[in-house]
Parts: sequence; structure tokens; C-alpha cells
Amino acid sequence: MFRSSTTVTDVLDAPPEPPVIQFESHLPQPCLLAPEQVTEYPNPMELSKELQEQLGDMSRWETVGSAWDSGDAMTPQEFYFSKLCHAPGWKTGGWTRWGLTDPMPRPCPECGTEATPLLTIACAEWDSSSESWTPEEERTYPTPLLLGTPPANFTLIDIASGYDLQLHVCPASPDHPHIELVQ
Repeated sequence: MFRSSTTVTDVLDAPPEPPVIQFESHLPQPCLLAPEQVTEYPNPMELSKELQEQLGDMSRWETVGSAWDSGDAMTPQEFYFSKLCHAPGWKTGGWTRWGLTDPMPRPCPECGTEATPLLTIACAEWDSSSESWTPEEERTYPTPLLLGTPPANFTLIDIASGYDLQLHVCPASPDHPHIELVQ
């Protein structure tokens, strides 16, 4: 049901309780939204062949400094994939976290313009393979989680058993239909 904000006269202190609560875990938990700006890069499969080859060039990685240790068990390609490209978690914009399929064009169904990522709704913010994306405040003061909650799953949202939902929009017109992608 939609209504105009001008018809709202009394603002409630607390939202009304649902008439039936089947499972306590289905109720949203109060939380703090703390957005942060990060820099991420595209999936290696979205890069040109030339850039993919440069990812494997050890001499280029030696100029990075302490961020990448050549004594680490990771190859440069693994380092790029797990620590630099496609940030996990909820985000606006950014790059698509391809996983179920290889990268593919996402044309607008109305005009054919390549759609761009607008919003990613994720089941988790990070995991053990993406510790580089852990927010600094979480490293210093970890958030206590409910019993049985996987680490970094603060929202308790589960999309298709652990995947992400990403909405793509047409940059040519906001009136064109959006595209959904589960990865």
C-alpha cells in the first residue's frame, strides 16, 4: 500500500508488532548502517587479455610494496581475485561478483544499453577468503553475533542459500526496467 507523506500526521515511536510472529529469528534486529567508500576492481575475466597477462607479471607486483608478499602462498592472480576485485557485501554501484556464471553482457531490455550495477544485496559482508574487506572497526571491535549466525552476516538475510542479489539499471533512463542477477 502506498501513501503520501503529507497524510502522515503522527509519527510512531516504535513500529507496530506483526500480528503473528512464527519465528523470533524472522524479526529484523536493530542495527547501525555505517557505509564506507572502498575501491574495487573488476573480475579478472572482465579484463582485456593484455591486463590479464599483466596480472601474472611478478615484476609489476614487486612495486606494490608490503600489500603483496611474494613469499605468500598466493599467486598474483589469486591475490588480485581475493583481495582487490569485487568487494563482497551490500553495496551501491561497484562491480559484479560473478560466480555462478562467467561475466556476460547485461543489456537493457528496452534500449540495449549496457546496464550498470546499482545495488548488491548480499548474504554476508565478508568471509575468511576476503579478510582484506573487513571494516577497520570490525577488526578493532568485533560485533557480537547471535548464536548460530555466520560471521559477517549481520543482516541475517539469505538469498538463494548464500548468494548475492544484484540489481542493474539502464544508465540511459531510470524509467527502463531493471535487471536482477543472482550470483
